[in-house]
Amino acid sequence: MPPLTEEQQWQEYKKRELEQFTPLLTKLGFVLDTQQPHIGGERFLMQALTTASGKKLVLLGRRSSDNARVVIKATRDAQGMDELVRERKNRAFLQKIKFAYQGFFSPEEVLFIKKRSLVVSIQKFIECDRPFLERTLREQFSLALKAFKTQESTHATTYGHERAIRKIFEVLEAKAYLRKYEEFQNIIAAQFPHNTYLRDQLTEGEKLFERNQHTIDQYCGFLTHTDFVPHNFRVVRENIYLFDHSALRFGNKYEGWARFLNFMALYNPALEEALILYVAYNRTAEELLSLKLMRVYRLGEIICYYTKTLSRCSGNLALLNAKRVQFWAALLHAVLHDSALSPEIRATYQRERDALRSHEEKERQIGLH
Repeated sequence: MPPLTEEQQWQEYKKRELEQFTPLLTKLGFVLDTQQPHIGGERFLMQALTTASGKKLVLLGRRSSDNARVVIKATRDAQGMDELVRERKNRAFLQKIKFAYQGFFSPEEVLFIKKRSLVVSIQKFIECDRPFLERTLREQFSLALKAFKTQESTHATTYGHERAIRKIFEVLEAKAYLRKYEEFQNIIAAQFPHNTYLRDQLTEGEKLFERNQHTIDQYCGFLTHTDFVPHNFRVVRENIYLFDHSALRFGNKYEGWARFLNFMALYNPALEEALILYVAYNRTAEELLSLKLMRVYRLGEIICYYTKTLSRCSGNLALLNAKRVQFWAALLHAVLHDSALSPEIRATYQRERDALRSHEEKERQIGLH
């Protein structure tokens, strides 16, 4: 009998864990929704490739007593348990650190259970009147800028600050960013030894990093969310609720900007351009360069991610992920040369992506943006 594929292993894991957690959640007074989009589609690849964070279920449900919507994270995996505990510590720490000058909004904790064999973390579901990308460009710009300034307001400026955050958060400086980028390069080169175009873009990015390590360090020590995209925050009456606190770390102030701008290069290039112009006109040339360096770093990371998926999937998904490598490499070229991504490249990729995505993945994507 052939070994199970990554997707089959995930399906087995979901089935087994739902059988364990459903009766427990019922006993605790919660009912799961019939449809669970956050554990379907390409989620199996994310779980397979993010082994450091362990496995967990992210579920939607309601509290039986008042029908209030909730988000439930549950796991029996040791690393998954550590991640949920760390996420909770991060939320708590941000509420009390003395050098944070503005508040962060987090979903209300409904229940948290930690035992030797499991962790269950339940938060209130944050409703929003409309998805971020359905707002006007002016609204999107204002909200994004507010979110970045909120993160930037938390800056470790003294040795005491740094000592405090190192106990809770990962801390990155220029040498660590460069080392990680070189790791991305090595993985990509092993998969694509004859792709000279991709190799040349990554090498150009490495040289840019090496020449400007001092610029990266100049803007380190700031709180940053490494996955700052619309599905990780909600807007309620101009208040921004931040999700996935396990993705918080202290590093370059533009790392969160970079992830967001790379995302918007695909989903809303007008917002990408507006935010770049804001930095160009309102901040120093060194900060604009820092943003560029962080975009290069995050593009190396996402190209590496999809490179690693190619040996773990097949069929349309393998074809799609190969096209994702090509698309993000094209954006890397544009960023390195301070140009906008070609609308034709974007449109072609979107068309091919939509044709190759599974129905389950399309369902999972609804509401994420």
